[in-house]
Amino acid sequence: MEFLAALLIGLLGSGHCLVMCGGIASALQMMMPEQNHWQRLRLQLALSFGRISSYAFIGGLVGWLGYQAMGFGGAARQLLQILAGLMLVLMALYVAKLSTILTGLEQLGSKFWRHIQPFSKRLLPLDTLPKAFAYGWCWGYLPCGLVYSSLSWSLASGSFFDGALWMVYFGLGTLPALLVAGQAAATLQRWKNKNWVRYTVALLLATYGCHTISLAVLRLFS
Repeated sequence: MEFLAALLIGLLGSGHCLVMCGGIASALQMMMPEQNHWQRLRLQLALSFGRISSYAFIGGLVGWLGYQAMGFGGAARQLLQILAGLMLVLMALYVAKLSTILTGLEQLGSKFWRHIQPFSKRLLPLDTLPKAFAYGWCWGYLPCGLVYSSLSWSLASGSFFDGALWMVYFGLGTLPALLVAGQAAATLQRWKNKNWVRYTVALLLATYGCHTISLAVLRLFS
C-alpha cells in the first residue's frame, strides 16, 4: 500500500511536474544531437534514470536519518509516522486542487539548487549517456514541494532501503508525464484533470494518510 501510494502521488502530482519541469524536459530534448528515435530515447531514459536515482539516494539518506531518530526510543517512530500521514493528507488536497501549501516547500531547497545548477550547465549538450545521466542526477535536486513532501514518508520508514524504494516508486510515477511530449502530454494532462480521477485518488491518499495517523496515535497512547 505504501509503495502504491508513492506511485499514485508521482502519477497524479506530475501535473505539477509538467508545469515546473515540462519546459525543461522539452528544452533538453531539443539540445540532444540529431539522432534516430531509438538513440534519442536512450538519452531520455538515461536522463530520467539519473533523476530517479537522485530521488532514491535522498530517500535512502532521509530514511537512514529516520532510523537514527528512532534509535532514541520513546515516541519518535510514532511522531514521524504522524508527520508522514499529515503530509499524505496535504498531498491528497494538492492532487484534488484544494490546497497549494506544498508548493511553499520549494523555497527551502532553492539555496541548495544554486550550488548544483552551475555544474549541470557544464554537461550540456546532452550528447552521451553519462552526461544525460549526470544531468538527470542534478535535475533531481531541483526545488520541488512534491518531492520534499514525499521525503517525509522516507523519513518515517526508518530504513535506508525502504526510504530509497519509496522515492523510486514516486519517481516512476512522474516518468510518463516527463517522457511524453506534445499531444500525448496534453492527452495525459486532460485525463489527470478529470474531476473523478483527481478526487478518487485524493480520497485514497487521504484515507491512507488518516489510517497511518490513527495507527500512530493508538500506539503512542497504548
